[in-house]
Amino acid sequence: MTIKLYNTLTQHKDDFTPIDPSQVTMYVCGPTVYNYVHIGNARPVVIFDVLYRLLKRNYPNVKYARNLTDVDDKINKAAAENNESIKVLSSRFVDAFHADMAQLNTLAPDLEPRATDNIDAMIEMIQTLINKGHAYESAGNVLFQVSTDANYGKLSKRNLDEMIAGKRVEVESYKKDAGDFILWKPSTDDLPGWDSPWGRGRPGWHIECSAMINKHLGKTIDIHCGGQDLIFPHHENEIAQGTCCHDNGSENFVNYWMHNGYITMNGEKMAKSVGNFFTVRELLDKFPGEVLRFALLTAHYRSPLDWSEETLLQAKASLDRLYGALRGAPIDANDIEHAKIDAVEQFIKDDLATPQALSVLHALAGDANKTEGEEKLLFQKALRRAASYLGLLTLNADEWFRWQPASSNASDGLGAEQIEALIEERLQARKDKDFARSDEIRDELKEQGVTLEDSKDGTRWTRS
Repeated sequence: MTIKLYNTLTQHKDDFTPIDPSQVTMYVCGPTVYNYVHIGNARPVVIFDVLYRLLKRNYPNVKYARNLTDVDDKINKAAAENNESIKVLSSRFVDAFHADMAQLNTLAPDLEPRATDNIDAMIEMIQTLINKGHAYESAGNVLFQVSTDANYGKLSKRNLDEMIAGKRVEVESYKKDAGDFILWKPSTDDLPGWDSPWGRGRPGWHIECSAMINKHLGKTIDIHCGGQDLIFPHHENEIAQGTCCHDNGSENFVNYWMHNGYITMNGEKMAKSVGNFFTVRELLDKFPGEVLRFALLTAHYRSPLDWSEETLLQAKASLDRLYGALRGAPIDANDIEHAKIDAVEQFIKDDLATPQALSVLHALAGDANKTEGEEKLLFQKALRRAASYLGLLTLNADEWFRWQPASSNASDGLGAEQIEALIEERLQARKDKDFARSDEIRDELKEQGVTLEDSKDGTRWTRS
């Protein structure tokens, strides 16, 4: 089956045909690193990690870039409040972002360009736009003149005249038209800045991605991904900058545009500006990262996903069932082939249909639970490999059931060594026919949230 991707530009599912099958290019808009990311920021990272895994299985080379915006007015403000440089602040939250995303089993991108390391590319692109008549300097600013781009609005399906007519705020005096947007702006002495042909200043947000794509991936790339909220104006402006820099202005900047839907709480979009959000870090204090990842895959990526503790509890219960079917199974399952593995691949190839793919995992778990011996092992291996396509079921089953929050300590309950010691004591008590003590240990562990499961292979324990 051909990979089919919903293209925001064409507004339907298109067969994916790369520019160069020997190296697919993919770009995902990354975070602005001034604080811990919230779960809404994590959705595109997880969703397009599934896409990255799919492309890597089907093409010999994939070049995946995800940027880091490390210069921005929000960063400047936070750094000033903390009395530190933007580099110190942004580096701290880059490290936090990497740590949080690793907990969600996401693969690292092949490239992770930072805005501050690519100012030269931005200045070069801005100068090209000026030379081609698409940008102008005014009062120390450089702006893109949207009226020079006949195709402006093609991604968001907006009419330029209607956009300008819809402006109800006073237009800045340095703009020729209301829709013109900043490419470069002046910096005062107390703000970060770089030397440029237009004076000391810093880039506008939109130019960053266009310039880094052009520098690191090429003038035209295969896939560009991001959240639905970036369609306009960010990605619309990226297209304008990218295509207007081309020699004839007619080549595509990106062939396939993909956007994930919002995460909501009680039907309202999750956002830091509204205050209705959970950071990934605080959620990881209560649940394993794989629970967050599973929850993010339960709705189709283009649909909204309403977030609640119930969402996470359901995801945890589903993973408990899947890991329960993997008791005693090996981690490595790359040597197995099975029709249901193929079914998972087909669902993912159909515009990342993750809910349907998850249903196949549950079917495989059911098959494993109903069989024994070599047949059971076959289903277990198939489940393990199929789940790897979604970045799931990466742990040994016993590890999964013994998980504790990273923030917990000995005072929060029994540690693994203490539990193992009590299980050994219980085993000895049973050998000594001291069944009262054996039952007492079971009850003590149960009170501590530890469940014992006796079998012919010994005693397993899990945390409830």
